[in-house]
Amino acid sequence: MLGGARSGKSAHAEGLLTDATVTYVATARRYPGDPDWDARIAKHVARRPATWHTVEATAAGDLSALLTATSYDDPPILVDDLSTWLAGALDDAGAWEGGSLGAVERDVDELVCSVARCRARLVLVTAEVGLGVIPSTRSGRLFRDHLGALNARVAEVCDEVQLLVAGIPLKLR
Repeated sequence: MLGGARSGKSAHAEGLLTDATVTYVATARRYPGDPDWDARIAKHVARRPATWHTVEATAAGDLSALLTATSYDDPPILVDDLSTWLAGALDDAGAWEGGSLGAVERDVDELVCSVARCRARLVLVTAEVGLGVIPSTRSGRLFRDHLGALNARVAEVCDEVQLLVAGIPLKLR
């Protein structure tokens, strides 16, 4: 599920899963002293059914390990979202300050493989940031470029791909 900021991609992805039990994988890191971010996370938490189990996968390897360990009998998994996962991977690599991108590329390779091998029903949410203006900062361009590449690689191994525009889902595959 791709979409721009405030496109409704998370709510739409949640609506795709009508199962009583879902494993919700939260990838967003909490940042002390950022009440706006805390409020955004709280909105997502409040919207989820009480029967859903939340797992935090804030380190790059956590998400890959979780997806690789699935079985066909596991409840559906909703990962929200790959863009915050990538931001964390870039943080860990020191990429914002010009650190090596080798670790990020390995994390992305591992994630793509784990998505392809995941045996449970899997719904992924990610931002589409490549439709706007070219960011004026190095870090903005770095994030946009790497997220675009991540989204394309993950889409290659997914059975279905949707893009949400103005709250309207468009089936791409």
